[in-house]
Amino acid sequence: MKDLFSAARACLDADTPDAKPALTLAMAEAFARGALTVPDDAPTPEPIRMPGRPATPKLVHPRDLPRRGFGTVEGRAAFIHAVAHIEFNAMDLAWDAVYRFRGLPAQFHADWVSVAHDEACHFNFLRTRLRELGYDYGDFDAHNGLWEMAEKTAHDGLARMALVPRVLEARGLDVTPGMIVKLRGLGDDATADILEVILREEIGHVAAGSRWYRWYCERTGIEPKARFRELLREYASGVLHKPFNTEARLQAGFDLEELESLLAAADEAFSAQ
Repeated sequence: MKDLFSAARACLDADTPDAKPALTLAMAEAFARGALTVPDDAPTPEPIRMPGRPATPKLVHPRDLPRRGFGTVEGRAAFIHAVAHIEFNAMDLAWDAVYRFRGLPAQFHADWVSVAHDEACHFNFLRTRLRELGYDYGDFDAHNGLWEMAEKTAHDGLARMALVPRVLEARGLDVTPGMIVKLRGLGDDATADILEVILREEIGHVAAGSRWYRWYCERTGIEPKARFRELLREYASGVLHKPFNTEARLQAGFDLEELESLLAAADEAFSAQ
């Protein structure tokens, strides 16, 4: 592979928990040393109905996933597995952004290759921790919500940047600190330490989404805050939940006015339930 789009497609197609992160790290390293070109005359990207997936985990509706507490090893393993599954999907989301959206500044590709690299590292950290607890990726059921949003936004880079990093991934900024506190309270510093790394790096990933969302808006003359609220109503009604991690979201490219508007939207969604 000599061009970035072919490399991205190969990473998307990789279908095992060994192959996808290994190929992601290799292609990210190749890109960093200039071994992968970004051709100006690349053809239109092919549709991807589903990226490469291992035979397990079984994908089910989110409501069919059992709730487990942290009080048992199995419960903590199920939680780690859920986060690992998010990171496995996040590799594909980053590579899909690289593969699908073309004719963009070079920094766009550099940002999402870097995100893919980080997500592969996160997945490997979590999988190693799972194995230390006697489990492995695929031992618990999971859902396909992240990739479903990628499919819904495949036609529109602006919507993708708004909804995947700034909504779905930003949710992790809100909930991860509480998980870290619970894990440390149970003496599971090994898992908590991994989540600390993920939280720190996910702020940068959401910030990349904020940066490129605003770039798309500026290029097309769209007011970003109003359009973001429209996209939430159109694609992600009911996804916003309080409380927000205000400090992390500010670091990730939200501003106070925007956060106040999103909090109001979360209140409206809760009242409507």
